Amino acid sequence: MANLRKEYSLQTLDESSVDPDPFVQFERWFQETMNAQLPEPNAVVLATVSADGRPSARVVLLKGFDHRGFVFFTNYESRKGIELQNNPHAALLFYWAELERQVRIEGEAEKASPEESEEYFRSRPMESQLGAWASRQSSVLPNRSALEQAVAGIKARFRNQDIPHPPFWGGFRLHPQMFEFWQGRPNRLHDRLRYARTDGAWRIERLSP
Repeated sequence: MANLRKEYSLQTLDESSVDPDPFVQFERWFQETMNAQLPEPNAVVLATVSADGRPSARVVLLKGFDHRGFVFFTNYESRKGIELQNNPHAALLFYWAELERQVRIEGEAEKASPEESEEYFRSRPMESQLGAWASRQSSVLPNRSALEQAVAGIKARFRNQDIPHPPFWGGFRLHPQMFEFWQGRPNRLHDRLRYARTDGAWRIERLSP
C-alpha cells in the first residue's frame, strides 16, 4: 500500500479565480461535477459526534443547498439523527476523485421544517416511502427476513391509500461556518482555500498543503 499513489495535475485553485461567496463557489464546482457526469455527485460523508464525544461518519445524499445551508434526510431516531439532536456540530465531506477535488464544510445542523420534510417525502418513490416507515434505522435486526416482513406489513397497512409522512423521519439543514475547497496539485503541493465566517462575513485564507 505504501506504493499506491497518484499524481494530481488537472487544475489549479487560486484566490483570484474563486467567488467571494462560498455558496456560489460550491454551486460552481457542483455544476462541474454534474457536467462531468460523475456517479452520485451528491454523495457526501456526514460526520457527527455523540453526546460523550465519540465521532462517527457515513455517506448520505445531499438533497438541496442554498444560502440557508445543506439539506439531507434521515430517520430522526437513527444514530446520526440522535447525535445531531444532542450535539448539532457536524461536518460534510464531498470527494470528487475524477476532478481531483474535495470540499469540507463544518457547521451546526437543525431539523428542516415539517413542511419541507413533507414535501420531499411526497417526492420519493413509493418503495422508499415504505422503507422509511419499516426501517428502525440503526437498530439491531435478527435477520434480513425481519426487515422484509416489516416492509410487507407496512405495505399492507397503507394499501390503496397515500403513504403518510412518518413523524420520526425528516430533514436536517447544516448551516456552514467553514468551507474548505481542495484541488489536487503535483508533488502533494495541493491548493487549499478556506472560507471562515467572522462577524457575518466570509474571509478567504490559503492553507498549507
